[in-house]
Amino acid sequence: MIRVGVIGASGYAGAELVRILASHPKVTLTALTCRTDAGQRFDQIYPSMTGWVELVCEAYDAERLAKSVDVVFTALPHKLPMAIVPELLAKGLRVVDLSADFRFKSAEAYEAHYQPHTARELLDRAVYGLCEVYGDQIRGADLVGNPGCYPTSVLLPLVPIVKADLIDTDLLIADAKSGVSGAGRGANATTHFCHVNESFKAYKVGGHRHTPEMEAILSDAAGRPLHLNFVPHLVPMTRGMETTIYTQPRSGVTIEQIAECLHTFYAGRPFVRLRGETPADTLHVKGTNFCDIGYKIDRCNGRLILMSAIDNLVKGAAGQAVQNMNIMLGLPETEGLGPCPYPL
Repeated sequence: MIRVGVIGASGYAGAELVRILASHPKVTLTALTCRTDAGQRFDQIYPSMTGWVELVCEAYDAERLAKSVDVVFTALPHKLPMAIVPELLAKGLRVVDLSADFRFKSAEAYEAHYQPHTARELLDRAVYGLCEVYGDQIRGADLVGNPGCYPTSVLLPLVPIVKADLIDTDLLIADAKSGVSGAGRGANATTHFCHVNESFKAYKVGGHRHTPEMEAILSDAAGRPLHLNFVPHLVPMTRGMETTIYTQPRSGVTIEQIAECLHTFYAGRPFVRLRGETPADTLHVKGTNFCDIGYKIDRCNGRLILMSAIDNLVKGAAGQAVQNMNIMLGLPETEGLGPCPYPL
Protein backbone atom coordinates (compact mmCIF):
# COMPACT_ATOMS: atom_id res chain seq x y z
CA MET A 1 0.00 0.00 0.00
CA ILE A 2 1.11 3.55 -0.74
CA ARG A 3 1.41 5.72 2.37
CA VAL A 4 -0.06 9.15 1.75
CA GLY A 5 -0.20 12.39 3.69
CA VAL A 6 -2.19 15.57 3.17
CA ILE A 7 -0.73 18.90 4.31
CA GLY A 8 -3.57 21.35 4.78
CA ALA A 9 -6.18 18.65 5.30
CA SER A 10 -8.84 20.83 6.89
CA GLY A 11 -9.31 23.21 3.95
CA TYR A 12 -11.92 22.45 1.31
CA ALA A 13 -9.48 21.01 -1.24
CA GLY A 14 -7.62 19.15 1.50
CA ALA A 15 -10.83 17.68 2.89
CA GLU A 16 -11.85 16.58 -0.59
CA LEU A 17 -8.47 14.88 -0.95
CA VAL A 18 -9.05 13.03 2.32
CA ARG A 19 -12.52 11.96 1.14
CA ILE A 20 -11.15 10.54 -2.13
CA LEU A 21 -8.04 8.95 -0.64
CA ALA A 22 -10.01 7.30 2.17
CA SER A 23 -11.56 4.90 -0.35
CA HIS A 24 -8.57 4.56 -2.71
CA PRO A 25 -7.78 0.82 -2.90
CA LYS A 26 -4.00 1.27 -3.16
CA VAL A 27 -3.61 3.98 -0.53
CA THR A 28 -3.31 4.18 3.24
CA LEU A 29 -3.78 7.62 4.76
CA THR A 30 -1.04 7.91 7.35
CA ALA A 31 -0.69 11.65 8.08
CA LEU A 32 -2.90 14.73 8.04
CA THR A 33 -1.61 18.16 8.98
CA CYS A 34 -3.28 21.52 9.42
CA ARG A 35 -2.50 24.82 11.08
CA THR A 36 -5.71 25.93 12.77
CA ASP A 37 -7.20 22.54 13.65
CA ALA A 38 -4.11 20.67 14.86
CA GLY A 39 -4.95 18.25 17.65
CA GLN A 40 -8.46 17.49 16.39
CA ARG A 41 -9.57 14.27 14.77
CA PHE A 42 -10.51 14.74 11.16
CA ASP A 43 -14.00 13.35 11.71
CA GLN A 44 -14.56 16.02 14.36
CA ILE A 45 -13.77 18.74 11.85
CA TYR A 46 -15.88 17.05 9.17
CA PRO A 47 -18.46 14.81 10.91
CA SER A 48 -19.54 13.32 7.57
CA MET A 49 -16.27 11.36 7.67
CA THR A 50 -17.20 9.54 10.88
CA GLY A 51 -16.31 5.89 10.46
CA TRP A 52 -14.00 6.65 7.54
CA VAL A 53 -11.12 8.78 8.83
CA GLU A 54 -10.20 8.92 12.51
CA LEU A 55 -6.70 10.35 12.10
CA VAL A 56 -5.76 13.28 14.30
CA CYS A 57 -4.62 16.36 12.41
CA GLU A 58 -1.10 17.31 13.45
CA ALA A 59 1.11 20.35 13.10
CA TYR A 60 3.49 20.17 10.14
CA ASP A 61 6.73 18.33 10.88
CA ALA A 62 8.90 17.30 7.92
CA GLU A 63 10.90 14.70 9.87
CA ARG A 64 7.77 12.95 11.10
CA LEU A 65 6.19 13.05 7.64
CA ALA A 66 9.25 11.58 6.00
CA LYS A 67 8.98 8.52 8.25
CA SER A 68 5.29 7.94 7.65
CA VAL A 69 4.46 8.77 4.01
CA ASP A 70 5.64 8.05 0.46
CA VAL A 71 3.55 10.70 -1.30
CA VAL A 72 2.37 14.02 0.07
CA PHE A 73 -0.25 16.46 -1.18
CA THR A 74 0.26 20.11 -0.26
CA ALA A 75 -3.19 21.69 -0.13
CA LEU A 76 -2.02 25.07 1.10
CA PRO A 77 -2.37 28.70 0.06
CA HIS A 78 0.16 30.10 -2.39
CA LYS A 79 3.59 30.90 -0.97
CA LEU A 80 3.49 28.28 1.79
CA PRO A 81 4.34 25.24 -0.38
CA MET A 82 7.48 26.79 -1.87
CA ALA A 83 8.87 27.00 1.66
CA ILE A 84 8.40 23.30 2.47
CA VAL A 85 8.46 21.41 -0.84
CA PRO A 86 12.28 21.54 -1.18
CA GLU A 87 12.76 19.71 2.13
CA LEU A 88 10.04 17.17 1.28
CA LEU A 89 11.74 16.34 -2.03
CA ALA A 90 15.12 16.17 -0.30
CA LYS A 91 13.69 13.50 1.99
CA GLY A 92 12.69 11.40 -1.03
CA LEU A 93 8.97 12.11 -1.02
CA ARG A 94 6.84 12.63 -4.09
CA VAL A 95 4.79 15.81 -4.01
CA VAL A 96 1.59 16.99 -5.67
CA ASP A 97 1.12 20.68 -4.93
CA LEU A 98 -2.36 22.19 -5.24
CA SER A 99 -1.22 25.82 -5.04
CA ALA A 100 0.14 27.91 -7.93
CA ASP A 101 3.71 27.74 -6.64
CA PHE A 102 4.90 25.08 -9.11
CA ARG A 103 2.57 25.63 -12.07
CA PHE A 104 4.87 28.05 -13.89
CA LYS A 105 8.14 27.41 -15.69
CA SER A 106 8.94 31.12 -15.55
CA ALA A 107 9.65 32.53 -12.10
CA GLU A 108 9.11 36.01 -13.53
CA ALA A 109 5.60 35.12 -14.71
CA TYR A 110 4.76 33.71 -11.29
CA GLU A 111 6.18 36.67 -9.43
CA ALA A 112 4.31 39.16 -11.61
CA HIS A 113 1.00 37.84 -10.25
CA TYR A 114 1.82 36.27 -6.86
CA GLN A 115 4.95 36.99 -4.81
CA PRO A 116 8.73 36.40 -4.91
CA HIS A 117 9.53 32.72 -5.49
CA THR A 118 11.94 31.16 -3.02
CA ALA A 119 12.29 27.77 -4.77
CA ARG A 120 13.05 28.87 -8.32
CA GLU A 121 15.44 25.96 -8.80
CA LEU A 122 12.48 23.54 -8.73
CA LEU A 123 10.38 25.15 -11.45
CA ASP A 124 12.06 23.26 -14.29
CA ARG A 125 11.75 20.03 -12.32
CA ALA A 126 8.03 20.44 -11.72
CA VAL A 127 5.50 19.14 -14.25
CA TYR A 128 2.22 20.92 -14.93
CA GLY A 129 -0.42 18.42 -13.87
CA LEU A 130 -3.04 18.72 -16.60
CA CYS A 131 -3.30 14.95 -16.85
CA GLU A 132 -4.84 14.59 -20.30
CA VAL A 133 -2.23 16.88 -21.87
CA TYR A 134 1.01 16.22 -19.96
CA GLY A 135 0.52 12.60 -18.91
CA ASP A 136 3.83 11.41 -20.39
CA GLN A 137 5.79 14.01 -18.40
CA ILE A 138 3.80 13.35 -15.21
CA ARG A 139 4.65 9.65 -15.32
CA GLY A 140 7.67 9.20 -13.07
CA ALA A 141 7.79 12.84 -11.91
CA ASP A 142 8.43 13.60 -8.25
CA LEU A 143 6.88 17.11 -8.25
CA VAL A 144 3.62 18.05 -9.95
CA GLY A 145 1.97 21.47 -9.93
CA ASN A 146 -1.74 20.67 -9.93
CA PRO A 147 -3.67 23.06 -12.24
CA GLY A 148 -6.14 25.60 -10.97
CA CYS A 149 -9.86 24.92 -11.34
CA TYR A 150 -10.49 27.71 -13.84
CA PRO A 151 -7.52 26.70 -16.00
CA THR A 152 -8.69 23.07 -16.05
CA SER A 153 -12.13 24.12 -17.28
CA VAL A 154 -10.66 26.40 -19.96
CA LEU A 155 -7.67 24.38 -21.14
CA LEU A 156 -9.27 20.98 -21.64
CA PRO A 157 -11.69 22.25 -24.33
CA LEU A 158 -9.12 24.56 -25.96
CA VAL A 159 -5.76 22.77 -26.01
CA PRO A 160 -6.59 20.12 -28.66
CA ILE A 161 -8.13 22.72 -30.97
CA VAL A 162 -5.25 25.15 -30.52
CA LYS A 163 -2.72 22.37 -31.16
CA ALA A 164 -4.55 21.47 -34.39
CA ASP A 165 -4.63 25.16 -35.45
CA LEU A 166 -8.38 25.03 -36.09
CA ILE A 167 -9.20 28.46 -34.63
CA ASP A 168 -8.15 32.09 -34.93
CA THR A 169 -6.28 32.49 -31.67
CA ASP A 170 -6.55 36.27 -31.80
CA LEU A 171 -10.09 35.79 -30.49
CA LEU A 172 -10.19 33.79 -27.26
CA ILE A 173 -12.87 34.72 -24.73
CA ALA A 174 -13.58 32.58 -21.66
CA ASP A 175 -16.59 33.32 -19.45
CA ALA A 176 -16.45 31.13 -16.33
CA LYS A 177 -18.73 30.64 -13.32
CA SER A 178 -17.71 28.99 -10.06
CA GLY A 179 -19.36 27.82 -6.88
CA VAL A 180 -18.32 29.54 -3.65
CA SER A 181 -16.13 26.67 -2.39
CA GLY A 182 -13.55 27.78 -4.95
CA ALA A 183 -12.75 30.70 -2.64
CA GLY A 184 -11.58 28.34 0.09
CA ARG A 185 -12.61 27.74 3.70
CA GLY A 186 -11.34 31.03 5.11
CA ALA A 187 -14.10 33.50 5.95
CA ASN A 188 -14.30 36.83 4.16
CA ALA A 189 -17.03 39.33 3.43
CA THR A 190 -17.28 38.63 -0.30
CA THR A 191 -18.10 34.94 0.26
CA HIS A 192 -20.36 35.46 3.29
CA PHE A 193 -23.82 33.91 2.77
CA CYS A 194 -25.50 37.32 2.86
CA HIS A 195 -23.32 38.58 0.01
CA VAL A 196 -23.48 35.45 -2.14
CA ASN A 197 -27.08 34.31 -1.77
CA GLU A 198 -29.33 35.68 -4.53
CA SER A 199 -26.24 37.22 -6.15
CA PHE A 200 -24.44 36.62 -9.45
CA LYS A 201 -21.42 38.74 -10.27
CA ALA A 202 -18.15 38.96 -12.14
CA TYR A 203 -14.97 39.58 -10.17
CA LYS A 204 -11.30 40.34 -10.83
CA VAL A 205 -12.26 41.32 -14.38
CA GLY A 206 -9.19 41.64 -16.57
CA GLY A 207 -6.88 40.78 -13.70
CA HIS A 208 -7.49 37.25 -12.41
CA ARG A 209 -4.18 35.56 -11.66
CA HIS A 210 -5.19 32.30 -13.31
CA THR A 211 -5.03 34.10 -16.67
CA PRO A 212 -1.22 33.91 -17.08
CA GLU A 213 -1.33 30.22 -16.13
CA MET A 214 -3.80 29.58 -18.95
CA GLU A 215 -1.92 31.76 -21.42
CA ALA A 216 1.33 29.91 -20.71
CA ILE A 217 -0.20 26.50 -21.47
CA LEU A 218 -2.10 27.74 -24.54
CA SER A 219 1.08 29.37 -25.83
CA ASP A 220 2.89 26.06 -25.36
CA ALA A 221 0.15 24.29 -27.32
CA ALA A 222 0.27 26.84 -30.15
CA GLY A 223 4.02 27.25 -30.27
CA ARG A 224 3.65 31.04 -30.07
CA PRO A 225 2.44 33.59 -27.52
CA LEU A 226 -1.34 33.66 -27.05
CA HIS A 227 -3.59 35.91 -25.02
CA LEU A 228 -6.99 35.24 -23.49
CA ASN A 229 -9.86 37.42 -22.32
CA PHE A 230 -10.94 35.69 -19.11
CA VAL A 231 -13.80 36.79 -16.87
CA PRO A 232 -14.70 34.70 -13.77
CA HIS A 233 -18.08 34.89 -12.02
CA LEU A 234 -19.27 33.79 -8.59
CA VAL A 235 -22.58 31.94 -8.47
CA PRO A 236 -24.59 31.06 -5.33
CA MET A 237 -23.89 27.34 -5.16
CA THR A 238 -21.40 25.36 -3.12
CA ARG A 239 -19.50 23.50 -5.80
CA GLY A 240 -19.31 23.27 -9.57
CA MET A 241 -17.82 25.27 -12.43
CA GLU A 242 -19.10 26.01 -15.93
CA THR A 243 -17.03 27.76 -18.59
CA THR A 244 -18.22 29.04 -21.95
CA ILE A 245 -15.51 29.89 -24.49
CA TYR A 246 -16.01 31.97 -27.63
CA THR A 247 -13.58 31.84 -30.54
CA GLN A 248 -13.50 31.94 -34.36
CA PRO A 249 -12.86 28.83 -36.45
CA ARG A 250 -10.37 29.24 -39.26
CA SER A 251 -11.91 29.65 -42.69
CA GLY A 252 -13.55 26.43 -43.85
CA VAL A 253 -13.33 24.62 -40.51
CA THR A 254 -16.53 22.70 -39.77
CA ILE A 255 -18.11 21.46 -36.57
CA GLU A 256 -17.34 17.95 -37.76
CA GLN A 257 -13.62 18.78 -37.79
CA ILE A 258 -13.87 20.25 -34.30
CA ALA A 259 -15.63 17.10 -33.09
CA GLU A 260 -13.08 14.81 -34.74
CA CYS A 261 -10.20 16.77 -33.20
CA LEU A 262 -11.64 16.50 -29.69
CA HIS A 263 -12.64 12.85 -30.04
CA THR A 264 -9.20 11.89 -31.38
CA PHE A 265 -7.31 13.83 -28.70
CA TYR A 266 -9.39 12.42 -25.84
CA ALA A 267 -9.83 8.88 -27.13
CA GLY A 268 -9.29 6.49 -24.23
CA ARG A 269 -9.17 9.31 -21.67
CA PRO A 270 -11.76 8.26 -19.09
CA PHE A 271 -12.38 11.61 -17.42
CA VAL A 272 -13.25 13.71 -20.47
CA ARG A 273 -16.81 13.20 -21.74
CA LEU A 274 -17.72 14.87 -25.03
CA ARG A 275 -21.33 16.02 -25.17
CA GLY A 276 -21.55 17.27 -28.75
CA GLU A 277 -23.96 20.18 -29.03
CA THR A 278 -25.46 19.44 -25.60
CA PRO A 279 -24.45 22.16 -23.11
CA ALA A 280 -22.24 20.95 -20.27
CA ASP A 281 -24.01 20.95 -16.89
CA THR A 282 -22.39 21.15 -13.44
CA LEU A 283 -25.10 18.87 -12.05
CA HIS A 284 -23.84 16.01 -14.20
CA VAL A 285 -20.28 16.16 -12.86
CA LYS A 286 -20.98 16.84 -9.17
CA GLY A 287 -18.62 14.87 -6.92
CA THR A 288 -16.79 13.35 -9.90
CA ASN A 289 -13.48 13.77 -11.70
CA PHE A 290 -15.19 14.25 -15.07
CA CYS A 291 -14.87 17.20 -17.37
CA ASP A 292 -17.86 17.38 -19.72
CA ILE A 293 -17.29 19.32 -22.94
CA GLY A 294 -19.87 20.55 -25.42
CA TYR A 295 -19.24 22.38 -28.70
CA LYS A 296 -21.34 24.21 -31.26
CA ILE A 297 -20.85 26.67 -34.13
CA ASP A 298 -23.19 29.66 -34.04
CA ARG A 299 -24.28 29.73 -37.67
CA CYS A 300 -25.38 33.38 -37.48
CA ASN A 301 -21.85 34.68 -36.94
CA GLY A 302 -19.70 31.59 -37.51
CA ARG A 303 -18.25 31.57 -34.01
CA LEU A 304 -17.29 28.40 -32.20
CA ILE A 305 -18.74 28.04 -28.71
CA LEU A 306 -17.09 25.57 -26.35
CA MET A 307 -18.73 24.62 -23.05
CA SER A 308 -17.19 22.74 -20.14
CA ALA A 309 -18.35 21.66 -16.70
CA ILE A 310 -16.30 20.32 -13.79
CA ASP A 311 -16.63 19.95 -10.05
CA ASN A 312 -14.19 22.64 -8.93
CA LEU A 313 -13.17 20.63 -5.85
CA VAL A 314 -12.63 17.36 -7.72
CA LYS A 315 -11.43 17.68 -11.32
CA GLY A 316 -10.57 21.29 -10.45
CA ALA A 317 -8.47 20.34 -7.42
CA ALA A 318 -8.39 17.12 -5.35
CA GLY A 319 -9.57 14.61 -7.94
CA GLN A 320 -7.07 15.76 -10.51
CA ALA A 321 -4.38 15.69 -7.82
CA VAL A 322 -5.16 12.02 -7.12
CA GLN A 323 -5.25 11.36 -10.88
CA ASN A 324 -1.76 12.90 -11.02
CA MET A 325 -0.57 10.69 -8.19
CA ASN A 326 -1.90 7.63 -9.98
CA ILE A 327 -0.04 8.54 -13.16
CA MET A 328 3.15 9.40 -11.27
CA LEU A 329 3.16 5.97 -9.62
CA GLY A 330 2.17 3.95 -12.68
CA LEU A 331 -1.31 3.10 -11.36
CA PRO A 332 -4.42 3.14 -13.56
CA GLU A 333 -5.39 6.82 -13.64
CA THR A 334 -8.96 5.96 -12.62
CA GLU A 335 -7.85 4.20 -9.40
CA GLY A 336 -9.87 5.54 -6.47
CA LEU A 337 -11.75 7.98 -8.71
CA GLY A 338 -14.58 5.84 -10.00
CA PRO A 339 -17.75 6.57 -8.01
CA CYS A 340 -20.86 6.60 -10.17
CA PRO A 341 -22.12 10.19 -10.64
CA TYR A 342 -25.23 11.39 -8.81
CA PRO A 343 -28.32 11.43 -11.08
CA LEU A 344 -29.45 14.59 -9.24
